[in-house]
Amino acid sequence: MTIIWQGLKVTLGLFLVAGLVFASSVFAVLLYAKATGKETALFASSPTLFVAAPTTTPTNVTVAVATPQVIHQVKKSALIDAPVFAQLPELPAGCEVTSLTMLLQFNGINKTKMELAEEMPKDTTPASLNADGSIGYWGNPNTGFVGDVTRKQRGFGIYHAGLFPLLKTYIPQAIDITGESFDLYEQQIANGIPVITWTTIDYNIPYKWVTWDTPIGPLQTSYSEHAVLLVGYDENNVYLNDPLKGKKQVQVNKAQFIESWAAMGKQGLTYLKK
Repeated sequence: MTIIWQGLKVTLGLFLVAGLVFASSVFAVLLYAKATGKETALFASSPTLFVAAPTTTPTNVTVAVATPQVIHQVKKSALIDAPVFAQLPELPAGCEVTSLTMLLQFNGINKTKMELAEEMPKDTTPASLNADGSIGYWGNPNTGFVGDVTRKQRGFGIYHAGLFPLLKTYIPQAIDITGESFDLYEQQIANGIPVITWTTIDYNIPYKWVTWDTPIGPLQTSYSEHAVLLVGYDENNVYLNDPLKGKKQVQVNKAQFIESWAAMGKQGLTYLKK
């Protein structure tokens, strides 16, 4: 009986020590939080999604710092009635600036695609060809529009980083959400704000990639690069105002579209509500 009693005392003593250690640890954590104003992981609130630079992508994209976004529960579907404009016939290579025209007009800013085409940043680096006729050196679409938007001469396009300053000029609350999850794009639509989104002409992963050197480093891209205005989604599809087709709310399989968007660097431009 004495041996059992001694064992119980030892066990109770160990529990008491462990309890004191745990209590002191919790007190220390609370004291640190009180003193610093910082929450630890144990007491953290719901997560906030910050717009940050993406990892390396085939498009060598860069991203401007944007206002952090809180991801709420997204509606199962949403659809925006935004104006649609056709890039043709004047701007065969002007899908991006025509998509920008749609976004600005939706925001009440009366600018035409031709006015914006004149104003958008341009990288005027001339194209140099390799011996096989492929492009060896040319401009970088992250700097500005590469080539001739009218395609009277060789023309390519412009990416999010090149187009963002022009959007910011007209909408100060503009944000670059390149590299973020597609959930944030859907949240923007659910909030009633369209998103300029980069994809491909047929909304599929490019079957052919090309690479050329530029003044700021090599660029890997596809000649099927395209930009549209994302205006809706549901569980299975997305809905696009496509400047090449000149049609609004074009239905595209969501999984297919997300693959093409990811392949082109997860690029997106939009704005916050005032």
